[in-house]
Amino acid sequence: MLTRFCLSLALFAAMPAWSQVETSTTEATTNSATTSSASEAPMKTPPPVSGSAYPITVGAETQSNYLYAGVILNTAYNDNVLAGTSTTPVSDISYSIRPTITLDQTTLRLHDTLTYSPGFTFYRNTTSLNEADQVLALNFQYRLSPHITVSVQDSFRKSSNVFNQFDSLAGSSISGSAQSSLVPIVAPIADQLNNVANTELTYQFGRNDMIGASGTFTNLHYLDPNQVPGLSDSSSRGGALFYTHRLSTTRYLGATYQYSYFSGSSPSAQNAAQSETQTQTIFPFFTIYLNPSLSFSLSGGPQYYKDSVSSLPTSSSWKPAAMASMGWQGSRASFAASYSQLVSGGGGLLGTYYSHNASGSIRWQLARTWTIGPSSTYSINKNVNQAMSLSNPGGHMISGTVSAQHSIGGRLTLDVGYMHLHQSYASIAVIASAPDTNREYISFSYQFARPLGR
Repeated sequence: MLTRFCLSLALFAAMPAWSQVETSTTEATTNSATTSSASEAPMKTPPPVSGSAYPITVGAETQSNYLYAGVILNTAYNDNVLAGTSTTPVSDISYSIRPTITLDQTTLRLHDTLTYSPGFTFYRNTTSLNEADQVLALNFQYRLSPHITVSVQDSFRKSSNVFNQFDSLAGSSISGSAQSSLVPIVAPIADQLNNVANTELTYQFGRNDMIGASGTFTNLHYLDPNQVPGLSDSSSRGGALFYTHRLSTTRYLGATYQYSYFSGSSPSAQNAAQSETQTQTIFPFFTIYLNPSLSFSLSGGPQYYKDSVSSLPTSSSWKPAAMASMGWQGSRASFAASYSQLVSGGGGLLGTYYSHNASGSIRWQLARTWTIGPSSTYSINKNVNQAMSLSNPGGHMISGTVSAQHSIGGRLTLDVGYMHLHQSYASIAVIASAPDTNREYISFSYQFARPLGR
């Protein structure tokens, strides 16, 4: 079930007035008109305060105003399909079928994308892992007026195999916002419900000034506790207020205040436990657009956290928080990367953690019909609660993917790839005993597109 929520913001301000200065030469007049036109253009929402991920599509992948429909057939070899539930790696071959339909519509004031994809996966030997998936994703942006824009993103997933998802571990969904930087522990083969939602309202109240508000919600629920010994259900909610000033057509300076609440609970009745984490962060930020398709953002500031775990004393303190991100989208290549250090909770672990997260993704169109896409994710999580750090100190995760896509006749695409996942968490015995997963896959996808409104 999709989670819906919306924030309201009523802010009134007077538009500044400015005068034009006459010059004595035609060249000066032209330069003045150019500068005025550039400064009066609508402001962008910098990545540190935007809930959207960096785009990584290239070439023809950037088309909009289309209805897409198709099906994906996939077969994969996994050398550790029981990761998280068995100390001995078990290998198997899986077969998947995934119908997909996407509506991508763009008008002068609206851009919305809706994707629905059910799926079915069958295993050759471990048939008890056979599964049915549901994926529903919404991305909605609407300009209410020349100066007010609202956006909503929501992604719901019911799955037993995280590898089968569009944004599985490999850094393919990279955001410049600190509220979106949590990288959870991974239970590759486990029945789970996952919902991530974000809404944002921005108001450009001056020629070079913008304010806004945003809200986020996440939920992770494991349907079968026996599949995830040592892991926990988790959820989060939070909000942010920001102000940004356009120094020039390419430089933005601003600040944001963020509040986040994380909660976790063990799904095991024999080992019931709960944890709560609250954080408050003040993030000054700077964004520069080196050209229309390349941007770099840097933010940092103090973060206050309060940690509470069942039967343990409550603790609180301050930590430095920082984030850097960049994105580039060209006609034949795209790149996105981010790094963050901050206090957070959830993601399948009880407690509060000081996390260092890094992600990177590249797509490169080698030829008209060939595209490659290496990507990776790295995360370190250290428990900040001294009383809990002995039994659950945290750990680290690293994953990497190399894939290649080949278009055959326009509608048929061949996709081959290799993925490696390594997790090191001493407090979770099954992961400590079998920390590595390797997966090779090959898939064929058939898709047709129908233009909208043409």
